[in-house]
Amino acid sequence: MNKARKDITRALKKVHAVLEIVDARLPYSSENPLLQNLAASKPIFKLLNKSDLADPEKTRIWLDYYSSQGIPAITACGKEPGDIRRQVIRQFTELQKKVAPPFRIMVVGIPNVGKSTLINVLTGRKIAKTGNEPAVTKSQQEIRLDDDLFLLDTPGILWPKIENQDSAYRLATTGAIKNTAIEFEDIAMFAVDFLIHHYPGKLMDRYQLDDVESDAATLLEIIGSKRGCLRKGGVDFNKAGEVLLNDIRTGKLGLLTLELPGDIPPPPELEEQEEEAAPRASTS
Repeated sequence: MNKARKDITRALKKVHAVLEIVDARLPYSSENPLLQNLAASKPIFKLLNKSDLADPEKTRIWLDYYSSQGIPAITACGKEPGDIRRQVIRQFTELQKKVAPPFRIMVVGIPNVGKSTLINVLTGRKIAKTGNEPAVTKSQQEIRLDDDLFLLDTPGILWPKIENQDSAYRLATTGAIKNTAIEFEDIAMFAVDFLIHHYPGKLMDRYQLDDVESDAATLLEIIGSKRGCLRKGGVDFNKAGEVLLNDIRTGKLGLLTLELPGDIPPPPELEEQEEEAAPRASTS
């Protein structure tokens, strides 16, 4: 965390604005928690990437939320360029007019959020290394996007301790945390429970179920049995979890969003105020 803070602080001195790339399926959990405090004096723009994997209705809710907070936000699919380059340049046009060139934008994003793929789309050439595993970008690099407009690419940094455990599970579900650092069964249990409550129809369609069990362990066992994830004595839950998570990450389960603005926890100071204001139970 200390190294991440130093890297971001050093980069911020060189730039005029920040383009933060988040995962459209979990915009809050995929934010960099260091950024709000360190970049307080710099305009921050949100780009909700991987929108082709997210629930479009819930993406609209997120865009409305950012608009209500006065935060400019757009969506993108890193593999389909569309007019995303023009949209990004347009976001910074007014700011460019206020400073002497060149205008520099720091691009930030946690591992596996699609930052490198998107930079290649924006520039129209393969500049940033890409991959399906987190932590591909290793060092800062400056890239020309347009006349007098430069992108400062920074390594995707995932902090060592994630305070919100639901966010940690969501990140692991989408692949932002390396597979070597997780137990597929554990993460899959979280994912199955979420899907039971929010997307039961997608579970039924993908795994040809007549009904959806309310118990996550039972349902994961059924999925594992249907997908041949067997071992001596029954279903291999770890393998079944790997199958489920792969279906989520590749979009085979359909368009999913794992959180909404209402899932954002209140700031610690507000939470403390609410606890103090709550009526105390009588001890008499």
